[in-house]
Amino acid sequence: MISLDEAVTARLESHGERFEVLIDPDAALAIKRGEFDGDLEEVIAAEDVFENASRGDRPAEEDLETVFGTTDPLSIIPEVVERGEIQITAEQRAEMQERKHNQLVTTITRNAVNPQMDDSPRALDEAGFQIDPMEAVENQVDDALDALRPVIPIRFEEVTMAVQLPADYAGSGQAQIREFGDLEREEWQNDGSWVGVLTFPAGLQNDLYDLVNEVTSGEGDARVIKDKDELRTR
Repeated sequence: MISLDEAVTARLESHGERFEVLIDPDAALAIKRGEFDGDLEEVIAAEDVFENASRGDRPAEEDLETVFGTTDPLSIIPEVVERGEIQITAEQRAEMQERKHNQLVTTITRNAVNPQMDDSPRALDEAGFQIDPMEAVENQVDDALDALRPVIPIRFEEVTMAVQLPADYAGSGQAQIREFGDLEREEWQNDGSWVGVLTFPAGLQNDLYDLVNEVTSGEGDARVIKDKDELRTR
């Protein structure tokens, strides 16, 4: 569970009654988008449904049965979030904006290519770009780039790399490698080794080298593919 300070209130009004739950803001947004796949118990501040969360008042069980067909909080909480509204205070909104601003800057500085990348945090402010605390960071990257381009030259570049994992590490290692980027193709070799071709942001190239070394104890290989004709694995 999370602390009360970290939680926001999701509120649903139905059948003349009010139902509130306390949940992590990012998890609440993921539930609304149908993208949440985590453990609900880890992102709530209370395994309970309230009539008024600030006072700790609870609704009658018959009201829960009428609206949700159950009294089980873990079944009701996602429905309250999905169907209801997320209530955040001004302080929570400011904290979420700052956190997502930092996440956005990290995403841009790691993935973008330009001669003035150290200026991107200041440039975001100069460009007047406002982070939406209720939207996922990845959904705001394109708009942030559009805002930045008049201020500093900036672009995202991708790199395509081929990775080869020896047979001793291929079974477990390939699962981690394939999650790193967009897997263009893969092939299991006769000797049991695995070859995969991935495309991902160029700024993460060193991270891939590190991952390959980690999953193979330094025995794997990774190389940049500059010509798409090289996409055929060996």
